[in-house]
Amino acid sequence: MIDEFRSAGGVVGGDFEGVPLLLLTTTGARSGEPRTMPMTYLRDGDRLVLFAANGGRENHPGWYHNVLASPAARVEVGTQTYDVTATVLEGTERDRLWAEQLERTPYFAGFQERAGRLIPVVGLTRTEG
Repeated sequence: MIDEFRSAGGVVGGDFEGVPLLLLTTTGARSGEPRTMPMTYLRDGDRLVLFAANGGRENHPGWYHNVLASPAARVEVGTQTYDVTATVLEGTERDRLWAEQLERTPYFAGFQERAGRLIPVVGLTRTEG
């Protein structure tokens, strides 16, 4: 999927056709190596928002642990690539964005039910420079 995303300017087919996707590159919390993952996202003004749903699994996804350890990351959106800083969103801000994601992508409600944990919401803010 990563190769398809990059070769087609951020567009993929199959199950993800029409779904807003980005590539997130984090630094591995244990390995220190770069890790790239395709992810769905929500745009909130100038910020991109990710949801650590992990498909409804009990544990948080690896990328979430990576941004907790090192919030500096890189995103590829369409044909743009830039650095971001990740921030875990909480309280009413988290709840507002989660509700918006559920409205746009109702199947995320099933992730919450299966996970048995509060799904973290992470904002990505473009790093200047």
